[in-house]
Amino acid sequence: MLLENSCYPGDIRVLREALSLVEFGYQVTVIAPCGKKETWYELDQGVHVYRYPRPREGESGLGYIWEYSVSIFWTFWLSLWVLVRRGFDVIHSHSPPDLYVLIAMCYWPLGKKFVFDHHDISPEMYIARFHGKGNPWIVKALTFFEGLSCRYATHVITVNESYKDLVLQRHKIPESKITVVRNGPSFDRLYLVEPDAKIIARGQTVLGYVGVMGFQDGIDSLIRALHRLKFELGRNDFYCILIGKGSSLESLKSLTKELQLEENVLFTGFVSHEDLLKYLSTSDICIAPDPFNPFNDRSTMIKVMEYMTLSKPIVAYRLIEHQVTAQAAALYADVNDELDFARKIEELMNAPELRHEMGAIGRKRVEDVLAWPHQEGHLRSVYATVFGQRP
Repeated sequence: MLLENSCYPGDIRVLREALSLVEFGYQVTVIAPCGKKETWYELDQGVHVYRYPRPREGESGLGYIWEYSVSIFWTFWLSLWVLVRRGFDVIHSHSPPDLYVLIAMCYWPLGKKFVFDHHDISPEMYIARFHGKGNPWIVKALTFFEGLSCRYATHVITVNESYKDLVLQRHKIPESKITVVRNGPSFDRLYLVEPDAKIIARGQTVLGYVGVMGFQDGIDSLIRALHRLKFELGRNDFYCILIGKGSSLESLKSLTKELQLEENVLFTGFVSHEDLLKYLSTSDICIAPDPFNPFNDRSTMIKVMEYMTLSKPIVAYRLIEHQVTAQAAALYADVNDELDFARKIEELMNAPELRHEMGAIGRKRVEDVLAWPHQEGHLRSVYATVFGQRP
């Protein structure tokens, strides 16, 4: 398994897939960048993990070229090391980037198979990250390598039906070559704990958000919606906990101060898993403020399923995949309408029984459809197909 945009075992999807494949009887090796206090090699729950020095994350076109060039260099040489030391039959690449198809093609003479795990639609993600003004040549290059990965792959895995439909339309590959394996939450990591007594003592409705804080994640839109909730709708009885870090964190803190919301908003930064559970368990309403753009509209947000696993009602914008995932577990505001978003928050603030009902709906949907045990059967069928067996 080749991973670039996160460390292992920090990427929960890759962790779950790797552990499931070990359980199915496969020998699994992961090559990934090295995080803090991690060793270059370890055997973790049956998974062999090789790590390389993590390059600086790209923030521009040239930055991405440097980041991906360094990552491909180290990943290729480590793959040779794994080939000699352990051997392998399949290269399973997790995007982004979509460039690891180049490594897979180097092993074509040896008959190695290639599974392309399509986590993100890179062209749309790049455009969203650069405020819709990305370099058109980079967009073309990203589209080319996405298509090359899909066409060369023995099998393609996508995270939802929207991605599957996009791949079919954009790259014209056979539908039989694609399997949807969703990012199913796992109950052993997500469970309710004792709420934070100090926050409960404030006597306010607690709003919770967990996730990355970049431009495309919509935290600025949430803060403006909270400003309207406070100053236009006259509600000052809320406290919003924002869990996570990202490139926009400092500007978001400045916006919070500018809009006179410092008493209503807490930025926790990165927290331990125990504290994350505590903050989410304290929350009465959870928030998914991702604004509309072609990337967000088609992407399944992991945080939404985490909220549902914890039986939390959700307020989100009316995006396709939000509605597919959460269904009646969320109230949906009109796209990018911050006043309507504030009104949906107020509606749930006024309706504790509705909050409880929506939370129960979300939890049941996870238990019946979305949880990882329902998804790993699809992963098993992918590998059966790759090796020419009956799924």
